[in-house]
Amino acid sequence: MPPITVRRARADDVEAIVQMLADDQLGATRDSPADLEPYLQAFKTIAADPNQLLVVATSNDRPVATLQLTIIPGLARRGALRGQIEAVRVHRDHRGSGMGAQLVQWAIDESRRRGCNLVQLTSDTTRTAAHRFYERLGFVASHTGFKLHL
Repeated sequence: MPPITVRRARADDVEAIVQMLADDQLGATRDSPADLEPYLQAFKTIAADPNQLLVVATSNDRPVATLQLTIIPGLARRGALRGQIEAVRVHRDHRGSGMGAQLVQWAIDESRRRGCNLVQLTSDTTRTAAHRFYERLGFVASHTGFKLHL
């Protein structure tokens, strides 16, 4: 596969991103492009924060993959910055093409460029195929995560 083009997401990409979020075993139960207003509000917040990078990989300038990279400052690890990768999605027509691996590698490289000492992500326990994917990219399942829905 040729190298992908990664760029910051624009407001006019939000619908395509939401469609990718909703076209997923878990996203289908919590995301829908029927009402884009909450997503557009979230996009404005993300776009205004320099530690947030919502990006898309494009094919013919059409978003076909996405992820969000958050740069987290902290005191732990001698004040290390961390890159947090979230919401990795690839359009169903491009799954298995290597695009997801290239996009995650982009996030790793961007984290390194920004001075991060660590890149981390979480993945739902039911996503066993995603776990194998991340392990192939060198990620180690080293922690147990917890959530509290509010």
